[in-house]
Amino acid sequence: MINRIPIIKALKHDRWVKPFLKQYRKTLILAIFLGILTFVCGSGLMFCAGFLISKTATRPENILLVYVPIVLTRAFGIARPAVQYFERIVSHNWVLRMTSRFRQKLYDSLERDAALFSSKYQLGDILGLLSDDVSHIQNLYLRSIFPMMVAWGLYAIIVISLGILSPLMGLWMLITFGLMVFTIPIWSVVVNGARQSYEKSVQDKLYVDLTDNVMGVTDWILAGRGQEFLNLHVDSRQKLVEVHQKMKHFERLRNFLMQILFLLIVVSLILWGAARFGGQASQLTNWIAAFVLAVFPLNEALAGLSTAAQETNVYQESLNRLNNLPDPDQKAEQKKINIITPYNLKITNLHYTYPNTKKEVLRGIDLNIHAGEKIALLGQSGAGKSTFASLLRGDRKPTQGQITLNGIETDRFGDQITKYLSVINQKPYLFNTTIANNLRLGNEEATDTELWEVLKRVGLKEMIQALPEKLDTKVEEAGLRFSGGERHRLALARVLLKNTPIVLLDEPTVGLDPLTEQAVINTFIKQLDGKTLIWITHHLQGIE
Repeated sequence: MINRIPIIKALKHDRWVKPFLKQYRKTLILAIFLGILTFVCGSGLMFCAGFLISKTATRPENILLVYVPIVLTRAFGIARPAVQYFERIVSHNWVLRMTSRFRQKLYDSLERDAALFSSKYQLGDILGLLSDDVSHIQNLYLRSIFPMMVAWGLYAIIVISLGILSPLMGLWMLITFGLMVFTIPIWSVVVNGARQSYEKSVQDKLYVDLTDNVMGVTDWILAGRGQEFLNLHVDSRQKLVEVHQKMKHFERLRNFLMQILFLLIVVSLILWGAARFGGQASQLTNWIAAFVLAVFPLNEALAGLSTAAQETNVYQESLNRLNNLPDPDQKAEQKKINIITPYNLKITNLHYTYPNTKKEVLRGIDLNIHAGEKIALLGQSGAGKSTFASLLRGDRKPTQGQITLNGIETDRFGDQITKYLSVINQKPYLFNTTIANNLRLGNEEATDTELWEVLKRVGLKEMIQALPEKLDTKVEEAGLRFSGGERHRLALARVLLKNTPIVLLDEPTVGLDPLTEQAVINTFIKQLDGKTLIWITHHLQGIE
């Protein structure tokens, strides 16, 4: 049964959770110890308080008979919140340290093989990976692993302690608490965990559908399929509601059984106390009250175990998706690629289909682009122009066929492709730093003289010289300080500093007014003279 639990399978070959558990094991052990001690102090407080209340109600012959319970009650009363406070500090420090390293590892993995990742996942999958999966791993640590280990520690203490007092009672606690700690959580994983996993898959599909369809909602409306678009998401939402209702029904049944078991434990402690201390009538109520009240704080530790266990099914899917990513800890040395001029691009029988779809975006494209040529790729919106641009850059891998630069497939270049190919897209991004820093993205070693020279070439020198801080002027977030045409010219200045032999213009003038568009086009054509120029557009402006 245990081996068939999905999370156990996922953890066998895991590279994302187990390494951090091992790396931070000392902090984990301390957090678990403090977590157990918190509940021990809570039970100790209730034990001493129960004994003290019942003892004082019988008018003790001497104050010394209740002095020790008074001291212990105060000690446990102070210790419980203090220990709990330190436990929260240690456990959250443990989780935050691990998840911060985890996020860094995730981003390193995505950065290292962006081409493979973007070819394998759609935008909705990326949102699911970076949003849901990261939070799921954090919850796996904080809401599943830690509470379970604390509960197992308490379970061992209870069974051993009562087993010393009474072997038969220890065996009974082994069975009843075992049902609460192991059996019901495993039942939750098998029954409700499957529903929760299905809920996660439906939620991921909604991510994909919404990101794909909302971005193309205009096409739905123009095609007269607006109601179909709404029905698609209403149906998906209804599936989520139905499975959620089934899960809630199961949870109510499970919680009822947990409370019945807890009631059975309380009743058994009363009967055991009466049998064990029945010969001493004056002490009977004292010990019964002490043992019964001591067990109540444990309910808090055990109540959430089933929920934590069933959620591991969702975590298992996140673990599988993460473990399918490249491992950034394995430092694969990328072979340095050196090619010499002339730089020729060759597209052979190119096909491309987006992951998890059957629609072929590009089909059977053959094209030779020789060094120094200027070509335009013209097509309507949604025809696959931007997809073709991603394939040219090596950001995606063709489903079939290949794109080569001097005989080497572009997706093998990795970051080295920036030595040979630059891109100016629809919305050039400028970072919220100085003009100089934004320009030096093209060439980190560029001097101020070279920056002014390239600004002169793109027609921005006089405008920037008129600014109070000149090259040290902040461009503001996303370059909002400048107009659309000025942002495109700054992007061109970066390309000129990079001085790559091939320049890809992916709809670079979209959103500009006609006069600005023509001026930007003229600047591009003039300044990129002698380079291989690939112009991707959906309208005829500049084609001549």
